[in-house]
Amino acid sequence: MATVILVRHGRTTANASGVLAGRTAGVRLDETGRTQAARTGERLAVVPLVGVVTSPLERCRQTARAILQHQDGSPVTSVDKGITECDYGEWQGRALKDLAKEDLWKVVQGQPSAAVFPGGESLPAMQARSVAAIRRHDAAFEAEHGPGAVWAAVSHGDIIKAILADALGMHLDLFQRINVNPASVSIVRYGAARPDVVATNTDAGDLSWLRAAPPAEDAQVGGGAGPGGPA
Repeated sequence: MATVILVRHGRTTANASGVLAGRTAGVRLDETGRTQAARTGERLAVVPLVGVVTSPLERCRQTARAILQHQDGSPVTSVDKGITECDYGEWQGRALKDLAKEDLWKVVQGQPSAAVFPGGESLPAMQARSVAAIRRHDAAFEAEHGPGAVWAAVSHGDIIKAILADALGMHLDLFQRINVNPASVSIVRYGAARPDVVATNTDAGDLSWLRAAPPAEDAQVGGGAGPGGPA
């Protein structure tokens, strides 16, 4: 099975000012976000990526470039609208403190599966198209490069949370229990029997163990020895 590294973009000017950027054009990483993206690129430098797929929005493209700058090889790069930000419709560009007063805010927090943004998309639709895109790319990279292939997808907080919820077998109504910080790394392997969520929301730690062959798909009873241990 291939391995996908899910990377959220670094902090943006909108994040720093408490605005829901959505798909607004021209939202870029701020100084902190650029530092975060560079740090993530350095962290992933020890992993020879076969590909980097990014959301089309500039903040993700910037983060993807920071990752590619630290790769010795030449990973295949592509842009996929399937992992772009949620279409928040009329909520886009508004202050989060104002949105928190809306009735829909409580639905987004407590019953996301029923949330439809006015003039935008529903959270179930967002999850469906992003999960489909990730699984499609994962299968293609594995078919071309073998089960040891490691690739990265650079996307957005709610997108990655929805992908992780699916991989964990969680109902979408529970996805707000997952945290995905700016420039964080989460890791998923899609096995034949089930997905394996290897890590979530990490911003530090050695990733060189990803260069080794992936473990057997059967879960180790008792938890196993971890990376570098016996199969």
